[in-house]
Amino acid sequence: MSVPLFPFSAIVGQPQLKNALLLCAVDTTLGGVLIRGDKGTAKSTAARALTAVLPPVERVAGCAFNCLPGQPAEQCAVCRGGAKTISANVPFVTLPLGATEDRVLGTLDLQRALKGEKNALQAGLLAAAHRGILYIDEVNLLPDHLVDVLLDVAAMGVNSVQREGLSVSHPARFTLIGTMNLEEGDLRPQLLDRFGLMVEVVAPRDKTLRADVVRRRLAYEADPAAYAAQWRDEQEALCARIAAAQVLLSQVVLSDALLDLISHLCCEFEVASLRADIVMHKTARAFAALDGRTQVTPDDVRAAAELVLPHRRRRKPFEQPGLDQDKLDDLMQQAMPPERQDGNDQGQSDSSSDGNDQSEGGDSQQMFAAASVGNARQLKVDAPVNNVSTLAGRRSDAADATRGRMIRAVPDSNPASLAVGATLRSAVLRSAAEGVEEGAVLQLQAGDLHGKVKAGKTANLILFVVDASGSMAAQRRMEAVKGAVLALLTDVYQRRDQVAVIGFRGDKASVLLAPTRSVDLAEQGLRELPTGGRTPLPHALQLALQTLEQSAGVAPPLLVLLSDGKGNVALENGGDPWRETLALAEQLAARGTPALVLDTETGYVRLGRAAQLAQALGAECMTLEELTADNLALTIRARMTQ
Repeated sequence: MSVPLFPFSAIVGQPQLKNALLLCAVDTTLGGVLIRGDKGTAKSTAARALTAVLPPVERVAGCAFNCLPGQPAEQCAVCRGGAKTISANVPFVTLPLGATEDRVLGTLDLQRALKGEKNALQAGLLAAAHRGILYIDEVNLLPDHLVDVLLDVAAMGVNSVQREGLSVSHPARFTLIGTMNLEEGDLRPQLLDRFGLMVEVVAPRDKTLRADVVRRRLAYEADPAAYAAQWRDEQEALCARIAAAQVLLSQVVLSDALLDLISHLCCEFEVASLRADIVMHKTARAFAALDGRTQVTPDDVRAAAELVLPHRRRRKPFEQPGLDQDKLDDLMQQAMPPERQDGNDQGQSDSSSDGNDQSEGGDSQQMFAAASVGNARQLKVDAPVNNVSTLAGRRSDAADATRGRMIRAVPDSNPASLAVGATLRSAVLRSAAEGVEEGAVLQLQAGDLHGKVKAGKTANLILFVVDASGSMAAQRRMEAVKGAVLALLTDVYQRRDQVAVIGFRGDKASVLLAPTRSVDLAEQGLRELPTGGRTPLPHALQLALQTLEQSAGVAPPLLVLLSDGKGNVALENGGDPWRETLALAEQLAARGTPALVLDTETGYVRLGRAAQLAQALGAECMTLEELTADNLALTIRARMTQ
């Protein structure tokens, strides 16, 4: 017997999160919801609990593709065979981070293929999620090859499988729900835009609410069935409310004036994607339907903006995510007619109304139509472009990729990933050459086995080692590295690169920023880089070596050293700092670490130690005069693509 899920109705607080999930239940075309927040804030609990309050769907018993009754997929033999239609729960499919493409897309059904069936597809997770929910925990950690798959399917609503002799397609329309913690990095912008709604979740700061959360959770864990039974009435009422809203949705009207307001808000918040306008329109209508109304109000539009715009607006580097509530209030106020601006709410439909005051909501929309249209005509739709220079570049190829797309099949008696199509073809050809009778059982031999050779992409680790000692150039070094990291992080999450910073001053070196993809964490770590003191250069190279060894196999590294090479603190008492520096540089070179040395030495008389250090590292050397934030970012990108 399965354990009942934690009741959706029993979740304490988190109104925006619950609203976003309910809106996706009312209108399944919204594109799903991204739930961002700290660990232990009920993100996964809420997502899973939603399924218990969703109205059931009609499907054919035994169908692996969740076909809509009467509209079977081409390769679905069950639906085409006239099997019985049943009422079932909405599919809820979890996509594991370690899933293979075969498991997600579907693959050749070996048993059916051996019987001679053509296009015998073994359905994958996308087929199972059709007409339901596809849930991804820690979606920001999803491998790129699976992200690419999701982008293709989300755009078309169809999963096309072209591999191992297969060429089949089937519908794959689902609500995508993802959870993530920003400390572990952000999403690629293409996938981020595919989420219709986004919610920021934080743990309650009120001690009474926190205590209530704990009591409810402990009561549920003590007896899940009994606790779920206590909330049965609320759960059934919520399910009925969703079902009624789904029926009402087609009757909900959003006026042209409110559509102008939606576009006005998108332009003012510098949202490039037109998907934002469409999703805001749908979300506002879903809000009205969920409230039992057939007229959308300005308050519905405002509530929709809070869910649709935060993850789509153009952000400056290191700017915190979210939506400026004061700016949103001002924009809404500007669009309101004088009656609403003076605090007269006669035209506003109360959120608790039963739907009988629709005429007042309609009158309100007509009253401020002229104002909102006038504002929309004055908009400057050309959003400012970020001037930070970036290089298109490319990420490093993974030579022995275990994930990614298959590029060819090779003979392999013990393959890590079996190339089924190539293996079968080899067996058939060998059997034919040996004169095996047609129709005989196909026997596989070790020589028939073929393995997949895959091509994937992997992220880079850019490790900055920065001289923060008390020379005159220290401040320039700090400004340069801050600017460079800033320039790199504007697109680092697109490439899944990581950045780390080691600073050295006084008697030792320290990790100022651990390897991260998070723009927000990088900004916090680099806000204040201390300067002054002696120059423990050997300590810095030793710490860099340790950091790279700890990250070995995780991401191909690039070492960027900002120093004049004048180390004056030895590792050993009585040691020679310069000899220790060269010895450690040779160790780094021996492990094949690509490097770039940025010479910060100034003055008329220069010792050229940085150039000698670069030679020991096998690295390129740039001077401080050449060092600007943009130049450094471009040089690093060029070095990474060599």
